[in-house]
Amino acid sequence: MKNIIMKTLLLKNTNVVLPNGKGENVSILIEGEKISEIYQNNQDFKTDKILDLSNLIVYAGFIDIHIHGAVGVDTNTADTGDLQKMAKYLAENGVTAWLPTFVPDSDENYQKSVNAIEALMRLQVNEPIARALGVHYEGVFANEKMCGALRPQFFKTFKRGDEIETLPKIKNQNAIHFTTLAPEVENGIELIKELKKQNWIISIGHTKADSETLEKAKQVGAKHLTHFFNAMTGLHHRDLGVAGWGLTDEEITFDIIADGVHVHPKMLQFACQNKTSEKTVLISDAVAPTGLGDGEFEIWGEKISVINGKTQNERGSIAGSVITMLDAVKRMLSLGFSSWEVSQMASANPAKLLGIEKTRGSIEIGKRADLVALDEKGNVKLCLIGGEVAFSLNRH
Repeated sequence: MKNIIMKTLLLKNTNVVLPNGKGENVSILIEGEKISEIYQNNQDFKTDKILDLSNLIVYAGFIDIHIHGAVGVDTNTADTGDLQKMAKYLAENGVTAWLPTFVPDSDENYQKSVNAIEALMRLQVNEPIARALGVHYEGVFANEKMCGALRPQFFKTFKRGDEIETLPKIKNQNAIHFTTLAPEVENGIELIKELKKQNWIISIGHTKADSETLEKAKQVGAKHLTHFFNAMTGLHHRDLGVAGWGLTDEEITFDIIADGVHVHPKMLQFACQNKTSEKTVLISDAVAPTGLGDGEFEIWGEKISVINGKTQNERGSIAGSVITMLDAVKRMLSLGFSSWEVSQMASANPAKLLGIEKTRGSIEIGKRADLVALDEKGNVKLCLIGGEVAFSLNRH
């Protein structure tokens, strides 16, 4: 058996967001695809390559658990080439891992899309692009009265008890299967139990569930809320609502769209401060027009408009966002959250939710070298995925 010689890379003169805070003048030694050493002072080593990252701040790569598309690519209709194009764009914006997210669709279309993700997961091993981790089925089992931009004609019920089997799964033992559902649907609690048995990660969303139902859902393993405040009953002083339940229950975590459109910036700040950065996840909920600017587009069988960064479908509903995780990070920093808090929300917490925190989500020895370096304005200057340069502005 041949000895495998790993490439070595040294990042020096940089500021780093570490699990215990921010380190200054740090060196990070990368061997192969993993971080092998972190030094609190600058040292030179004999390595294959050295990158001087002075005046930059290095974060753990962002992880987007809820994204429908970008640069003209829609995950519901994309082929493998489309997904590669999208994954490259995500890496350019600091995203190192993501969950392709489906809106409700036909089983036939689900299967085609899952096949494309499967092929991508095979190809991406040898490409420096954002890593697809699995699939997120949003709103298959949802409340029609809280459908938002989703298409209720493709919603499923759980009357027979075998409806989960109709959802195509990725034939990869490491693939993550995630779903957003409403626990008040018929036999909803039994649905959650069955999904948990099959190792699905469950989030509550597109729901009008009362507190009793939400408590039952929590007891059987549903402890996360999708795009907080949106497509759920709100906070009221005489009616807790789904949002109030999420804010007041310490066991509950939530993800939130930090675009300033889905949630008013002051409410965004309030919710994340109340829940704390350790229980908040940032998502993009981006759709295909992301990265293309304003205009008229067609997705999910209907026309949507993008005006001043706000989407709207023909029914008058917001139809996803056109931000990246980088935009979400910039907004949270502008609202006064520290770089450590933002890194928790954009990297560490998504990794914990997906159960991959042993290998991703923070800058630690032994973890994957999935890293993004930002300048003082929050722009990406370098993105590494598994120790490979996925994007660079060649300032080194």
